[in-house]
Amino acid sequence: QSLHSLDESMLRSLRPDVILTQDICSVCSIDLPTVERLAVQLNPSPKVVSLNPLTLEDVLQTVTQLGEAVGLQANAESALAGLRTRLAAADALVAMHANLKRKIVAFIEWPEPLYVGGHWTPQLIERAGGCHPLNPGNGERGAGKSFPVTPSQFVASDPDFIIVCCCGLDLAATQREVSLLQQNEWWSALRAVKSGRVALVDGDAMFNRPGPRLVDSYEWLCSVLLDQPKLVPAGFPVIWLEPLEQSAKKLPSKRAHETMDIEAIEELHSLAVKEGQKQYTDPATGYSVFTQLFMIERGWCCGSGCRHCPYGHQNVAAERKGTVKPPIVVPGYSCPRSSPPKPG
Repeated sequence: QSLHSLDESMLRSLRPDVILTQDICSVCSIDLPTVERLAVQLNPSPKVVSLNPLTLEDVLQTVTQLGEAVGLQANAESALAGLRTRLAAADALVAMHANLKRKIVAFIEWPEPLYVGGHWTPQLIERAGGCHPLNPGNGERGAGKSFPVTPSQFVASDPDFIIVCCCGLDLAATQREVSLLQQNEWWSALRAVKSGRVALVDGDAMFNRPGPRLVDSYEWLCSVLLDQPKLVPAGFPVIWLEPLEQSAKKLPSKRAHETMDIEAIEELHSLAVKEGQKQYTDPATGYSVFTQLFMIERGWCCGSGCRHCPYGHQNVAAERKGTVKPPIVVPGYSCPRSSPPKPG
């Protein structure tokens, strides 16, 4: 279910001919049914183009799909040809280094719980000469969607490189999120952390968005895995953490919202629940937070350790339960006693 809403009055005033949307994730962006319901009410009714690529090749095909939708097919085909030329040049470089041992990469889309890269990202890593054992790329088929792993699974993968690319966050926000990982002993023991092979990438701009900048992301991966710094695209948004033994500068030990007074969180949530709201904005981080009403409507505990889980974190992995704070809920609002297993 989506964290987002449409500005219906603005959309009506724009009188669009085409509405571009997606249906890969209803949490990361507005959901397709909401867009379609509004589109049929507009006069004239615009064409809704939903782009739902799962692999790199799917993403490339959306360039011409969009070009056709807006009447700029020739421009789209030219842009696509340029992207394929850049991919071919990088592929040739990878082929020249085919004798190199493949580096193990762990790609993190979210730190708590640990979500690893999915869809086209593992595919890009493998194409660039690496491997992503936590969620293999599966060649042209691409990997499955992102999913959570336990810290022990992450440690067992023993990555040569770690890429932290939080979905929807820029570099500044990603730095704050990494502070969660740095509080764990298992994190400090990783080879990649000790040797300074941890990269923070702007997830709002690169990797997580299925668009032309995936080619930039691929070129950057090739530069890292093949040790070819000249291949890094100009202005690529990345920060490399210093080796653990040499680092004198530490990121903040806690995110801002974790130092918030618990009573303030309780008050925010209680007010939202009493007003029937399914989410509220955390004033310290700007993040949208689901209330217990949303989760009751969803019908099950997702296992992520949500702040206001009405199921008592029933489906949270045993390995994480000791590290997750107890949920904050408002009693008397149809809290279910137990949760069925997480679907899928």
